Amino acid sequence: MQDYYGQTMTASYFSGPKAGTGATFLPPLESTMQASYKSYAPPFIVSQSLNLPWKPSTYYRGANKLSPLSQSAPPTNPSILTRDDAVYRVPPMVPSNRTALFSKYTPTEWFKSNNTNYRTSDYTRSAAMRLRDENVRIAHETDARTVKTQLESSKNLGSRITDINFWKSELHNEIDEMQKEINDLAAWKKRTEHALRETEGPLAIAQECLFSREKRQGIDMVNDAVEKQLLREVDTIKRSQDHLRKMIDRSAAQLSMDRAALHELEKDAADKYKALNIDARCHQLHNNAQGLAYHRGVEGVDNTVSIPESWAKFTNDNLLRSQRERNSSRGLRGDIDGVLQETANDMWTQYNSTNVSFQGRISESLDARNNLQAHLAKVLQEINEMENNIEMLRKAIHDKTAPLQVAQSRLDNRTYRPNVELCSDQPQHRLVREVGEIYETVDILQNRLRAAEAALQELVRTKATLEHDLSVKNNSLFIDKEKCMGTRRTYPTTTKLAAYRACP
Repeated sequence: MQDYYGQTMTASYFSGPKAGTGATFLPPLESTMQASYKSYAPPFIVSQSLNLPWKPSTYYRGANKLSPLSQSAPPTNPSILTRDDAVYRVPPMVPSNRTALFSKYTPTEWFKSNNTNYRTSDYTRSAAMRLRDENVRIAHETDARTVKTQLESSKNLGSRITDINFWKSELHNEIDEMQKEINDLAAWKKRTEHALRETEGPLAIAQECLFSREKRQGIDMVNDAVEKQLLREVDTIKRSQDHLRKMIDRSAAQLSMDRAALHELEKDAADKYKALNIDARCHQLHNNAQGLAYHRGVEGVDNTVSIPESWAKFTNDNLLRSQRERNSSRGLRGDIDGVLQETANDMWTQYNSTNVSFQGRISESLDARNNLQAHLAKVLQEINEMENNIEMLRKAIHDKTAPLQVAQSRLDNRTYRPNVELCSDQPQHRLVREVGEIYETVDILQNRLRAAEAALQELVRTKATLEHDLSVKNNSLFIDKEKCMGTRRTYPTTTKLAAYRACP
């Protein structure tokens, strides 16, 4: 499509942009000029053919379409000029009628045509002037708008940098706090593990005391208070170990949660650092900066994954999660401290109770041993006296032999008295009674001797029993006083049980 361009009588032509050419990022200057400057054709067509005569009637038909001279030109938009009422095509002409149709113009028509051209020139010049002024105004407005937009973008980038710095600072503070909390919790976990290891010694001591007391003998194999306290001490230590293991497991789980929250914080902080560098570099760009280039279509690419609200919420959620984990970790450290104190106090209290039972049992055993020794001494003394008594009885029985022989000899000799002299007189009766009394005395002494010997045997058996019981008591005292109490002297203190040496 060709349009008129330039002066009326010497119009030149230009062509529009060819189809199929790619669009540029910014509209090219020539396309802007083509879109802004419209050519204005004269209100009628003046043929410049030198071979055809002039046709006044055609001129008049074209001139009649014009507005009267006294009428002012209608208001138009300087940027949009129409030619609907000004451009007319020359009607088709038959070659055979060419001479009859065309003729010369009159002078009036010539002047009128000139005046029309003058008015058209003034009109187009004024329109062009208005267009130029409007273009200057639009250029200034677009420049100001571009500067304002760039300033707003720089301001937004600055605000964004401020926001990133704020959240990055919050993240770094929280990372420091979380790292400190992780170190503290790890130290408390190590302290709990140390306390758990410290309970192995008391448990071994209590079990060794139980095994040692199994070597008691005889009647001393009694389920006494010491036995019950030792069993209770073993249960207390094992229960304390269970509590400590639970605290260790909870500490390990909490450390995993803390490290996961710390990882998210560090990852978010690293992303903030990269974004801060990018936005800072963007904020420092200006119109004269180096490395500027067109990036076609970049404004149409939307690879964002968040909005400012969700962006701030993401970091805030990470901070809140870290704070929750820190609070849980701090509470867990308090629970660990309470469990350490409780287990140490329970074990030490039970240790003291067992020691009191040991002391009581040792005191009872000492009293029993002392009593046994005293009774054994008495039995030994009684045995000695009984042996002397038996010797005395035996001597007494032996001493009755001579009087019995004397009496029997007298009676035997008196049997040899003659005839009537064998009189049952008083001496005879007395001798008979004497022999009977001696036999009775000897029987009594022999009975007493047998009783004394039986008593002596009983004393000997009692002595053996006392000696055996005394050895049992000595064995029990050795186990309780020497072995058990000697071993229990190595029992750790409350401070060591609570692992204060491993306290951070």
